[in-house]
Amino acid sequence: MTPGNGRLRVSVPARIEYRDAVGVLVVEVCQGQLAAARGATLGHHLVSAFNEAFNNAVLHAYAGRADGTVEIELVVEPSRIELSVADHGQSFDPRSVKEPDLEHFPEGGLGLYIVRSFMNEVEYHAGEPNVLTMVKYLDDSARP
Repeated sequence: MTPGNGRLRVSVPARIEYRDAVGVLVVEVCQGQLAAARGATLGHHLVSAFNEAFNNAVLHAYAGRADGTVEIELVVEPSRIELSVADHGQSFDPRSVKEPDLEHFPEGGLGLYIVRSFMNEVEYHAGEPNVLTMVKYLDDSARP
């Protein structure tokens, strides 16, 4: 991988215990961009969004199944980081997910809210596979 650019693809079993290892890998691959941009805060946002996306794939897409995989693709460019999380489980309609009532801090249901809060662009495509794509721009001038 050249400094400032790169692509990583990894496929892991759809089990929560793989989440943290892949999250560390994501941050390590992005280290140069994170240091040049907003450092630790950006890294925390990226990992939090990834963790929530991974959790949703494991807990919801593969609910009741033990045979799934989660495929992660990371594209690192000088001005942006794109992270996709794909699964072959049950799809969902993101429009059906209600905004959480933060006045009465809910026990669950914050995953998509966190992803949308920390990333600049979030798209979900249901199909085979289902793919959640998240984009984080490293500076405001890079936004379309």
